[in-house]
Amino acid sequence: MVGAPIVGHGYDRTHAVSPTAEPERSRWSVAAATVRAMIDHLGLQCADAEAAAAFYQHVFAACGVREAMRIDTPHGPVIGLCGPGGQPQLWTSPAEDTGHRPVHLALAAPSREAVDAVFAAAREAGAEILHEPRVWPEYHPGYYGVFLRDPDGNNVEAVHHGAPPS
Repeated sequence: MVGAPIVGHGYDRTHAVSPTAEPERSRWSVAAATVRAMIDHLGLQCADAEAAAAFYQHVFAACGVREAMRIDTPHGPVIGLCGPGGQPQLWTSPAEDTGHRPVHLALAAPSREAVDAVFAAAREAGAEILHEPRVWPEYHPGYYGVFLRDPDGNNVEAVHHGAPPS
């Protein structure tokens, strides 16, 4: 299906459903490791970079998200957030353009309980919940995630790639 258009299955158009996907756990582990190796960092332009950084730190605390560094600029702070490894991989910065530019961001969760904790924190923070935590077998049998909107309207996910439910 190389070159085929991505056709989503309802919540957005960034997740294609592959009719030939194999539910082998080892295959998904290799795929997940490859994706993590491909993504070095993500920068989000935000209406309020400090508020966005605070949101991610609060809602994704169960995933180990914390501030790693901050760069003050004339337009506001650029804030680098990290996970347990300490490497800043998620950056919030002042918006350069006020147009509507949402992105999809998936943050790795160490367990299903962490996904559930993200869900609880997002609800507490008043975030719009797109999809409550559940298994998404169309991705793979052990894919457990929650989808929500951050303060700037981005589609954000906490996902745990675990073993399929028994």
